[in-house]
Amino acid sequence: MCPMKTGDSQPPRTRLLFKTATAIAFAVVVVLLLLWLAGVFHEKIGGAGGAHPSPPPTGRPIGDARLVPVRTIRIPREESSAGTIKAVHEAAVASKLLAKVVEVRVIAGQRVDVGDLLVQLDHTDLKARLEQAQAVARGAEAARDQAKIEHERIAKLYEQGAAATIEWDRVQNALKSAEADLARAEQSAIEAMTVLEYATIRAPINGVVIDKKVEVGDTVAPGQVLVTLFDATRMQLVASVRESLTQRLTVGQTVEVEIDALKKRCAGRVSEIVPEAQAASRSFLVKVTGPCPPGIYSGMFGRLLVPLDEEVLTVIPKHAVQRIGQLDVVDVADEDVLRRRAVQLGREFGDDIEVLAGLREGEQVALPVSPLEGAP
Repeated sequence: MCPMKTGDSQPPRTRLLFKTATAIAFAVVVVLLLLWLAGVFHEKIGGAGGAHPSPPPTGRPIGDARLVPVRTIRIPREESSAGTIKAVHEAAVASKLLAKVVEVRVIAGQRVDVGDLLVQLDHTDLKARLEQAQAVARGAEAARDQAKIEHERIAKLYEQGAAATIEWDRVQNALKSAEADLARAEQSAIEAMTVLEYATIRAPINGVVIDKKVEVGDTVAPGQVLVTLFDATRMQLVASVRESLTQRLTVGQTVEVEIDALKKRCAGRVSEIVPEAQAASRSFLVKVTGPCPPGIYSGMFGRLLVPLDEEVLTVIPKHAVQRIGQLDVVDVADEDVLRRRAVQLGREFGDDIEVLAGLREGEQVALPVSPLEGAP
Protein backbone atom coordinates (compact mmCIF):
# COMPACT_ATOMS: atom_id res chain seq x y z
CA MET A 1 0.00 0.00 0.00
CA CYS A 2 1.14 3.47 -0.72
CA PRO A 3 1.33 5.86 2.20
CA MET A 4 -1.32 8.77 2.25
CA LYS A 5 0.09 12.09 1.30
CA THR A 6 -1.07 14.61 3.82
CA GLY A 7 0.17 17.48 1.77
CA ASP A 8 -2.57 16.93 -0.83
CA SER A 9 -5.62 17.38 1.57
CA GLN A 10 -4.31 19.96 4.02
CA PRO A 11 -4.79 23.14 1.96
CA PRO A 12 -8.49 22.55 1.11
CA ARG A 13 -9.36 21.84 4.77
CA THR A 14 -7.62 25.01 5.89
CA ARG A 15 -9.45 27.08 3.37
CA LEU A 16 -12.81 25.60 4.54
CA LEU A 17 -12.04 26.37 8.19
CA PHE A 18 -11.08 29.91 7.28
CA LYS A 19 -14.29 30.55 5.38
CA THR A 20 -16.39 29.16 8.20
CA ALA A 21 -14.68 31.30 10.80
CA THR A 22 -15.08 34.39 8.62
CA ALA A 23 -18.82 33.77 8.17
CA ILE A 24 -19.33 33.24 11.93
CA ALA A 25 -17.41 36.39 12.75
CA PHE A 26 -19.45 38.40 10.23
CA ALA A 27 -22.73 37.08 11.63
CA VAL A 28 -21.68 37.96 15.19
CA VAL A 29 -20.78 41.49 14.09
CA VAL A 30 -24.15 41.92 12.35
CA VAL A 31 -26.07 40.65 15.42
CA LEU A 32 -24.15 42.96 17.76
CA LEU A 33 -24.76 45.89 15.43
CA LEU A 34 -28.52 45.19 15.37
CA LEU A 35 -28.64 44.90 19.16
CA TRP A 36 -26.82 48.22 19.48
CA LEU A 37 -29.24 49.91 17.08
CA ALA A 38 -32.16 48.49 19.09
CA GLY A 39 -30.81 50.18 22.22
CA VAL A 40 -30.01 47.02 24.14
CA PHE A 41 -26.69 48.43 25.38
CA HIS A 42 -28.10 51.86 26.33
CA GLU A 43 -28.94 52.71 29.94
CA LYS A 44 -32.70 52.58 30.64
CA ILE A 45 -34.49 55.51 32.27
CA GLY A 46 -36.88 54.80 35.07
CA GLY A 47 -35.90 51.17 35.42
CA ALA A 48 -34.80 49.28 38.48
CA GLY A 49 -31.25 49.18 39.81
CA GLY A 50 -30.63 52.85 40.45
CA ALA A 51 -32.04 54.14 37.13
CA HIS A 52 -32.91 57.84 37.07
CA PRO A 53 -36.69 58.63 37.20
CA SER A 54 -38.25 60.61 34.32
CA PRO A 55 -38.64 64.31 34.99
CA PRO A 56 -42.19 65.56 35.54
CA PRO A 57 -43.87 67.21 32.56
CA THR A 58 -43.54 70.96 32.45
CA GLY A 59 -46.37 73.47 32.43
CA ARG A 60 -46.95 77.19 32.76
CA PRO A 61 -48.39 78.91 35.82
CA ILE A 62 -52.09 79.52 35.93
CA GLY A 63 -51.67 83.13 36.93
CA ASP A 64 -54.69 85.27 36.08
CA ALA A 65 -56.05 82.80 33.52
CA ARG A 66 -59.81 82.45 33.62
CA LEU A 67 -60.84 78.85 34.26
CA VAL A 68 -64.13 77.29 33.24
CA PRO A 69 -65.31 73.78 34.14
CA VAL A 70 -65.88 71.00 31.66
CA ARG A 71 -69.66 70.45 31.67
CA THR A 72 -72.09 67.77 30.59
CA ILE A 73 -75.43 68.58 29.00
CA ARG A 74 -78.42 66.50 28.00
CA ILE A 75 -79.98 66.91 24.59
CA PRO A 76 -82.78 64.93 22.99
CA ARG A 77 -81.55 62.51 20.36
CA GLU A 78 -83.43 62.29 17.10
CA GLU A 79 -83.33 60.32 13.89
CA SER A 80 -84.38 61.70 10.54
CA SER A 81 -86.60 60.11 7.90
CA ALA A 82 -86.63 61.51 4.38
CA GLY A 83 -89.88 62.72 2.88
CA THR A 84 -91.51 65.01 0.34
CA ILE A 85 -93.47 68.20 0.89
CA LYS A 86 -97.01 67.98 -0.45
CA ALA A 87 -100.12 70.12 -0.19
CA VAL A 88 -102.90 68.97 2.09
CA HIS A 89 -105.42 70.36 -0.39
CA GLU A 90 -104.47 69.94 -4.04
CA ALA A 91 -106.98 70.23 -6.87
CA ALA A 92 -106.70 69.06 -10.47
CA VAL A 93 -109.33 71.01 -12.44
CA ALA A 94 -110.50 68.99 -15.45
CA SER A 95 -112.85 69.64 -18.34
CA LYS A 96 -116.30 68.05 -18.53
CA LEU A 97 -116.79 68.94 -22.18
CA LEU A 98 -115.36 68.33 -25.60
CA ALA A 99 -114.70 71.92 -26.59
CA LYS A 100 -112.14 74.42 -27.82
CA VAL A 101 -110.17 76.66 -25.42
CA VAL A 102 -110.86 80.31 -26.17
CA GLU A 103 -109.23 81.97 -23.12
CA VAL A 104 -106.65 81.13 -20.43
CA ARG A 105 -106.52 83.58 -17.51
CA VAL A 106 -103.76 82.11 -15.30
CA ILE A 107 -100.07 81.20 -15.34
CA ALA A 108 -97.98 78.95 -13.09
CA GLY A 109 -97.33 80.46 -9.67
CA GLN A 110 -100.32 82.83 -9.77
CA ARG A 111 -102.51 83.11 -6.67
CA VAL A 112 -106.24 82.69 -7.19
CA ASP A 113 -109.36 82.84 -5.03
CA VAL A 114 -112.43 80.64 -5.09
CA GLY A 115 -114.54 81.45 -8.15
CA ASP A 116 -111.80 83.17 -10.18
CA LEU A 117 -111.92 82.39 -13.90
CA LEU A 118 -109.17 79.98 -14.96
CA VAL A 119 -110.07 78.79 -18.47
CA GLN A 120 -112.93 79.66 -20.81
CA LEU A 121 -114.16 77.06 -23.32
CA ASP A 122 -116.19 77.73 -26.45
CA HIS A 123 -119.88 77.70 -25.44
CA THR A 124 -121.69 78.96 -28.53
CA ASP A 125 -123.65 75.75 -29.10
CA LEU A 126 -124.31 75.34 -25.38
CA LYS A 127 -125.76 78.83 -25.15
CA ALA A 128 -128.06 78.07 -28.09
CA ARG A 129 -129.26 74.89 -26.39
CA LEU A 130 -130.02 76.86 -23.24
CA GLU A 131 -132.05 79.40 -25.17
CA GLN A 132 -133.98 76.58 -26.87
CA ALA A 133 -134.70 74.93 -23.53
CA GLN A 134 -135.84 78.24 -22.06
CA ALA A 135 -138.15 78.83 -25.04
CA VAL A 136 -139.66 75.38 -24.61
CA ALA A 137 -140.16 76.13 -20.91
CA ARG A 138 -141.95 79.38 -21.72
CA GLY A 139 -144.25 77.52 -24.15
CA ALA A 140 -144.98 74.86 -21.54
CA GLU A 141 -145.74 77.57 -19.01
CA ALA A 142 -148.23 79.20 -21.40
CA ALA A 143 -149.89 75.82 -22.04
CA ARG A 144 -150.09 75.21 -18.32
CA ASP A 145 -151.70 78.63 -17.78
CA GLN A 146 -154.27 77.92 -20.50
CA ALA A 147 -155.05 74.50 -19.02
CA LYS A 148 -155.45 76.10 -15.62
CA ILE A 149 -157.94 78.66 -16.96
CA GLU A 150 -159.92 75.91 -18.68
CA HIS A 151 -159.85 73.86 -15.49
CA GLU A 152 -161.26 76.73 -13.42
CA ARG A 153 -164.05 77.38 -15.98
CA ILE A 154 -165.17 73.73 -16.12
CA ALA A 155 -164.94 73.48 -12.33
CA LYS A 156 -167.56 76.22 -11.93
CA LEU A 157 -169.84 74.62 -14.49
CA TYR A 158 -169.38 71.21 -12.88
CA GLU A 159 -170.38 72.63 -9.48
CA GLN A 160 -173.56 74.07 -11.08
CA GLY A 161 -174.30 70.74 -12.79
CA ALA A 162 -173.87 72.28 -16.24
CA ALA A 163 -170.82 70.16 -17.17
CA ALA A 164 -170.58 66.44 -17.57
CA THR A 165 -168.27 64.31 -15.50
CA ILE A 166 -166.25 63.31 -18.53
CA GLU A 167 -165.62 66.98 -19.32
CA TRP A 168 -164.45 67.54 -15.73
CA ASP A 169 -162.09 64.57 -15.95
CA ARG A 170 -160.70 65.84 -19.24
CA VAL A 171 -159.71 69.27 -17.94
CA GLN A 172 -158.18 67.76 -14.80
CA ASN A 173 -155.98 65.45 -16.87
CA ALA A 174 -155.11 68.29 -19.25
CA LEU A 175 -153.94 70.48 -16.34
CA LYS A 176 -151.82 67.69 -14.89
CA SER A 177 -150.24 67.03 -18.30
CA ALA A 178 -149.50 70.72 -18.81
CA GLU A 179 -147.90 70.97 -15.37
CA ALA A 180 -145.75 67.90 -16.11
CA ASP A 181 -144.65 69.35 -19.45
CA LEU A 182 -143.71 72.59 -17.73
CA ALA A 183 -141.68 70.77 -15.06
CA ARG A 184 -139.87 68.77 -17.75
CA ALA A 185 -139.11 71.91 -19.76
CA GLU A 186 -137.81 73.73 -16.65
CA GLN A 187 -135.52 70.83 -15.78
CA SER A 188 -134.21 70.79 -19.35
CA ALA A 189 -133.46 74.50 -19.07
CA ILE A 190 -131.62 73.90 -15.77
CA GLU A 191 -129.63 71.09 -17.37
CA ALA A 192 -128.68 73.28 -20.33
CA MET A 193 -127.62 76.06 -17.96
CA THR A 194 -125.49 73.62 -15.94
CA VAL A 195 -123.77 72.31 -19.05
CA LEU A 196 -123.18 75.90 -20.18
CA GLU A 197 -121.46 76.62 -16.85
CA TYR A 198 -119.09 73.70 -17.52
CA ALA A 199 -117.55 75.84 -20.25
CA THR A 200 -116.36 78.36 -17.66
CA ILE A 201 -113.63 76.76 -15.52
CA ARG A 202 -113.31 78.49 -12.15
CA ALA A 203 -111.00 77.99 -9.15
CA PRO A 204 -112.48 75.55 -6.62
CA ILE A 205 -110.14 76.65 -3.77
CA ASN A 206 -107.99 79.55 -2.65
CA GLY A 207 -104.49 78.62 -3.70
CA VAL A 208 -101.58 78.85 -6.09
CA VAL A 209 -101.52 77.58 -9.66
CA ILE A 210 -99.01 74.75 -9.98
CA ASP A 211 -99.31 74.46 -13.75
CA LYS A 212 -101.64 75.15 -16.64
CA LYS A 213 -101.72 72.35 -19.18
CA VAL A 214 -103.61 73.99 -22.09
CA GLU A 215 -103.26 76.99 -24.35
CA VAL A 216 -105.73 79.04 -26.38
CA GLY A 217 -106.82 77.05 -29.43
CA ASP A 218 -106.43 73.61 -27.88
CA THR A 219 -109.35 71.20 -28.01
CA VAL A 220 -109.96 69.49 -24.67
CA ALA A 221 -111.80 66.27 -23.92
CA PRO A 222 -113.92 65.28 -20.91
CA GLY A 223 -111.67 64.34 -18.00
CA GLN A 224 -108.61 66.18 -19.33
CA VAL A 225 -106.80 68.16 -16.60
CA LEU A 226 -106.54 71.85 -17.47
CA VAL A 227 -105.07 73.46 -14.33
CA THR A 228 -103.64 72.14 -11.05
CA LEU A 229 -103.83 74.15 -7.82
CA PHE A 230 -102.65 73.73 -4.25
CA ASP A 231 -103.44 75.47 -0.98
CA ALA A 232 -100.12 77.06 0.05
CA THR A 233 -101.37 77.79 3.58
CA ARG A 234 -101.58 74.10 4.52
CA MET A 235 -98.65 71.90 3.59
CA GLN A 236 -97.61 68.48 4.85
CA LEU A 237 -94.52 66.30 4.87
CA VAL A 238 -95.10 62.72 3.73
CA ALA A 239 -92.16 60.67 5.04
CA SER A 240 -91.24 56.98 4.97
CA VAL A 241 -90.45 55.96 8.55
CA ARG A 242 -88.97 52.54 9.32
CA GLU A 243 -91.20 50.32 11.37
CA SER A 244 -89.14 50.45 14.59
CA LEU A 245 -89.33 54.27 14.66
CA THR A 246 -93.04 54.32 13.84
CA GLN A 247 -93.72 52.91 17.31
CA ARG A 248 -92.46 56.22 18.78
CA LEU A 249 -95.03 58.29 16.87
CA THR A 250 -98.72 58.80 17.56
CA VAL A 251 -101.41 60.77 15.75
CA GLY A 252 -101.59 64.27 17.21
CA GLN A 253 -97.96 64.25 18.46
CA THR A 254 -95.89 67.38 17.84
CA VAL A 255 -92.63 66.75 15.97
CA GLU A 256 -90.09 68.84 14.08
CA VAL A 257 -89.59 68.97 10.32
CA GLU A 258 -86.39 70.18 8.66
CA ILE A 259 -86.43 71.76 5.19
CA ASP A 260 -82.93 71.40 3.74
CA ALA A 261 -83.34 73.95 0.94
CA LEU A 262 -84.46 76.68 3.37
CA LYS A 263 -82.16 75.50 6.20
CA LYS A 264 -85.06 75.90 8.62
CA ARG A 265 -87.01 73.83 11.09
CA CYS A 266 -90.70 74.07 11.80
CA ALA A 267 -92.98 72.27 14.22
CA GLY A 268 -95.76 70.09 12.90
CA ARG A 269 -98.40 67.65 14.06
CA VAL A 270 -98.63 64.00 13.05
CA SER A 271 -101.94 63.93 11.19
CA GLU A 272 -101.87 60.41 9.75
CA ILE A 273 -99.92 57.16 10.06
CA VAL A 274 -100.88 54.94 7.14
CA PRO A 275 -101.53 51.49 8.70
CA GLU A 276 -99.78 49.55 5.96
CA ALA A 277 -96.05 48.91 5.58
CA GLN A 278 -94.35 49.23 2.21
CA ALA A 279 -93.11 45.75 1.34
CA ALA A 280 -89.86 46.87 -0.30
CA SER A 281 -88.58 49.11 2.51
CA ARG A 282 -90.56 47.84 5.53
CA SER A 283 -91.53 51.43 6.32
CA PHE A 284 -94.76 53.31 7.02
CA LEU A 285 -95.96 56.57 5.49
CA VAL A 286 -96.33 59.30 8.12
CA LYS A 287 -97.98 62.63 7.32
CA VAL A 288 -97.08 65.73 9.33
CA THR A 289 -98.99 69.00 8.93
CA GLY A 290 -98.52 72.37 10.54
CA PRO A 291 -97.19 75.91 10.18
CA CYS A 292 -94.48 76.12 7.55
CA PRO A 293 -92.00 78.88 6.67
CA PRO A 294 -92.61 81.11 3.63
CA GLY A 295 -91.13 79.84 0.40
CA ILE A 296 -92.09 76.20 0.82
CA TYR A 297 -93.54 74.49 -2.24
CA SER A 298 -94.98 71.13 -3.13
CA GLY A 299 -92.34 68.57 -4.10
CA MET A 300 -89.51 69.95 -1.95
CA PHE A 301 -87.30 67.61 0.08
CA GLY A 302 -87.72 67.48 3.86
CA ARG A 303 -86.82 65.39 6.88
CA LEU A 304 -89.06 64.18 9.68
CA LEU A 305 -87.11 64.28 12.96
CA VAL A 306 -88.26 61.38 15.13
CA PRO A 307 -87.46 62.03 18.83
CA LEU A 308 -85.46 59.36 20.68
CA ASP A 309 -83.94 59.15 24.18
CA GLU A 310 -81.72 61.88 25.66
CA GLU A 311 -77.99 62.00 24.93
CA VAL A 312 -75.32 63.09 27.47
CA LEU A 313 -72.55 65.24 25.95
CA THR A 314 -69.33 66.75 27.34
CA VAL A 315 -68.95 70.38 26.25
CA ILE A 316 -66.60 73.33 26.72
CA PRO A 317 -66.71 76.91 25.40
CA LYS A 318 -65.66 77.11 21.77
CA HIS A 319 -63.14 79.90 22.39
CA ALA A 320 -61.27 77.70 24.88
CA VAL A 321 -60.01 75.63 21.93
CA GLN A 322 -56.83 76.60 20.10
CA ARG A 323 -55.82 75.32 16.70
CA ILE A 324 -52.14 74.32 16.39
CA GLY A 325 -51.32 72.77 13.06
CA GLN A 326 -53.73 69.87 12.61
CA LEU A 327 -54.48 69.55 16.32
CA ASP A 328 -57.17 71.06 18.54
CA VAL A 329 -55.70 71.74 21.98
CA VAL A 330 -56.86 73.23 25.28
CA ASP A 331 -55.02 74.34 28.41
CA VAL A 332 -56.09 72.14 31.32
CA ALA A 333 -55.58 73.16 34.95
CA ASP A 334 -53.44 70.56 36.76
CA GLU A 335 -52.79 71.63 40.37
CA ASP A 336 -51.06 75.02 40.00
CA VAL A 337 -50.06 74.86 36.34
CA LEU A 338 -51.69 74.72 32.94
CA ARG A 339 -50.84 71.77 30.75
CA ARG A 340 -51.66 71.67 27.07
CA ARG A 341 -53.74 68.72 25.93
CA ALA A 342 -55.04 67.61 22.53
CA VAL A 343 -58.79 66.99 22.28
CA GLN A 344 -61.16 65.52 19.73
CA LEU A 345 -64.14 67.75 18.98
CA GLY A 346 -67.65 67.10 17.70
CA ARG A 347 -70.79 69.16 17.13
CA GLU A 348 -71.35 72.80 18.04
CA PHE A 349 -74.17 73.96 20.32
CA GLY A 350 -74.28 77.74 20.33
CA ASP A 351 -71.18 78.99 22.17
CA ASP A 352 -70.26 75.47 23.28
CA ILE A 353 -68.63 72.61 21.41
CA GLU A 354 -68.78 68.88 22.07
CA VAL A 355 -65.64 67.10 23.28
CA LEU A 356 -65.47 63.51 22.10
CA ALA A 357 -62.15 62.62 23.75
CA GLY A 358 -59.44 64.23 25.87
CA LEU A 359 -61.43 65.77 28.74
CA ARG A 360 -63.60 64.63 31.64
CA GLU A 361 -66.41 66.32 33.50
CA GLY A 362 -65.10 68.32 36.44
CA GLU A 363 -61.78 69.30 34.86
CA GLN A 364 -61.11 72.95 34.22
CA VAL A 365 -59.83 74.56 31.06
CA ALA A 366 -58.37 78.04 30.62
CA LEU A 367 -59.84 80.62 28.30
CA PRO A 368 -57.23 82.36 26.10
CA VAL A 369 -56.56 85.98 27.05
CA SER A 370 -57.13 88.43 24.21
CA PRO A 371 -54.46 91.08 23.54
CA LEU A 372 -56.77 93.83 24.82
CA GLU A 373 -57.38 91.96 28.07
CA GLY A 374 -53.69 91.28 28.57
CA ALA A 375 -52.63 94.90 27.97
CA PRO A 376 -51.67 96.89 31.10
